[in-house]
Formats: sequence, C-alpha cells, structure tokens
Amino acid sequence: MPTDKQRIVVVGGGGAGSLLARSLSSKIDITKQSLTLVTARPFNVYLPGQCRTTVSDQGSLEKKTLFPYDRLFHNGKGTIRIATAKAIERNASTVGGAVVLEGGESIGYDVLVLAPGSVWEGPLAYPNDPEGVESHLSIWRTNFAESTHIVLAGGGAVGIEFAGEIKDIWPHKKVTIVHGNSALLNDTYPAKYRALLERQLLARGVEILYNDFVEEIPLPGPASITTRRGMQFDDALIVPTRGGRPNTDFIRSCLPNLLNDTGQIRVRPTLQTLDYPDIFAIGDCTDWNEQKQIGKYYSHVSVCAANVIGYLRQVKTMKVYKGSYEMIVITNGQNGGASYFGILWGFIFGNWVSKVLKSKHLLIGLSRRNVGL
Repeated sequence: MPTDKQRIVVVGGGGAGSLLARSLSSKIDITKQSLTLVTARPFNVYLPGQCRTTVSDQGSLEKKTLFPYDRLFHNGKGTIRIATAKAIERNASTVGGAVVLEGGESIGYDVLVLAPGSVWEGPLAYPNDPEGVESHLSIWRTNFAESTHIVLAGGGAVGIEFAGEIKDIWPHKKVTIVHGNSALLNDTYPAKYRALLERQLLARGVEILYNDFVEEIPLPGPASITTRRGMQFDDALIVPTRGGRPNTDFIRSCLPNLLNDTGQIRVRPTLQTLDYPDIFAIGDCTDWNEQKQIGKYYSHVSVCAANVIGYLRQVKTMKVYKGSYEMIVITNGQNGGASYFGILWGFIFGNWVSKVLKSKHLLIGLSRRNVGL
C-alpha cells in the first residue's frame, strides 16, 4: 500500500540492532515516519550470557538471556518482522530501495540501517526457531557434562570465559585451550593483562597450547583431532571458540562495494556507508578499527540514531563517531576474572572488581532493561 511516511528499516535484531530500534522508536514522529526491525529470530541472543547458559542448566539462564521483543519499542512505535534478509535492492533513479526477504517479499526503505552482527559456531550458533533452542541447549549441555576432556579452539574472550564456566561446575574436568597466538587474546591488550588471564586459568588447572590451530571442528561429541602442529587429542569434545565472522553474505551477493575484503561494512565517521548516504551500519559488522564488543554499541547507537533522523530532516551537520578507548571485562566463572580499561596508562583489575562488574550477574538485568524488559 502506498505511503507518504518516511520508512526506516533496521536489519538485525541482535545487540546493536535492538538497541538502535528502541532508540529510534523514542525519536520518530509516527505521523511522518515508520520503523521496521527485520530479524531472523523472535528473540535476541544476549551473547555475554551464553557461555554460562550453554554449559549447564543451572539457573535456567535461557529464560533470562534470550530477550523477547515484546516491549522493545517505546509506545509501540515500531513493527517487528521475523524474516531473513536475502538481498538489498536499490531504486534505479532515486535514493532508497528495498530489503528482499527469504521467500521473495520486499520491504521498502527510505533509510536502511544494517546491523546483521556475526555468524557464530558451536554453542553460540543458536537456531532461529524457538523450537530448536531446547534441542540446541540439550546437545551442548549434555556434551559438556559427559566429556572427560574439553578442547576450546580459540583463546580469545570466548574461550577464556567458557573455560571458567566449565571449571566452576567441574573443577577436575580436563580443559585445554588451543590458541594461535603466543599469548591469550590479541595484541590490542597489554602483555601484563594477558599474563594475568593466563595465570588465572593455569591456577584452575586449564592447559593452554599456544601458537597452534584446530583446523577442522568435528560435530559435537567425543572426537579425535590433530592440530596444525601435530598435537593429537583423542576422545575429546572440540568446541569452537574463535569468535564470529561478519554476517554479511547477503550483502556481498547484491552490493559487494559495501564490504571490505573480510566482509565488514565500510562506513564513514557518520556511520553511513561509503557509497550510499541512506544506508547506515552499526555493530560488529562495521569496518571501524576497534575491538568488537557490546560496550561499543551504545556509542554506535547514539550517533546512528541521531544521524538517521537528521538525514530524514535533511540537516547539514551530522554527528561523528570517534571511537572509544578499549575496555574489557573477561569472566573466569562466577567469582573471578580480569578487567582492563585503556585510559591514561591503562588500568588492570583482578577477581574482585571483575566479579562486581560482570562475573556474578553478567549484566543481564541491566541489558534487559535497556531493551524494555
């Protein structure tokens, strides 16, 4: 049906997309604009809670860490569309276009915001349908419980946090991290902080194999593998903890000029894409040179929401995203962890501060409130 309203479409209902949709719903004039959130799942997977959620059923955390969209929009000023975006079509002679959904239906837009997030492996690769969630959790929880040796393929934040959660429940279970670097995490973080994380893991009996890689990940269940450098693991559960990759394949098929070589969306400081001022991008999918973390989303949303409204109003001056200092809190179970704040000369904190900031509660309550729950 034809409409005179300016159409805002957000693709991706994860951490960044849901925060942006909520923010925009507080800013739009529903007599002049419409807002649609296109998301493949009827729930938002709160990623910082998933290492604990998928390892065991203690606390039934899936009831708290899979956020419904019931109360996302302020005063109901928005529409949720549960569907998978398959392509973007541009109008031939004007700005705007349409998002093509799986099945062929199109949703027109005057402004499009891309927040598709990342594609994950293993326990973090939740199915889109609610019926599949119970089976997914059951498979992984059973495998974590029954395995005598767990190999975590990746020593970034995900691998470290999985190791801590496993050791909380099964202190004597054998856990090995295989990491391709010579220290945990990456070179963004100072050696002192990375060494603290290592000491905390070793103190809990976690073994760490550096400068090596798990090339292929078998299906969940006991398996035997050989690493790139020849280390063999037999009858072990191999868990991919290597982080996600940009969920942008649907963009490459239609607007490949939006992406860099690694699949990230190229953006200006206004968070508009390089070639299309009516297409914005936020979250982990952007090519901004920073560590990809939920903490960055709030700054992305502040800039993007203001600029979307500004673009529709044809303002001349847009807000600029300047990045932020690096900070991270990595849990080591419910009572431990290590924190780094990259301001001034850098501050590092250990178990007590990390427990208060994140480890005990995983910021679940705050994050639920931020999406209206």
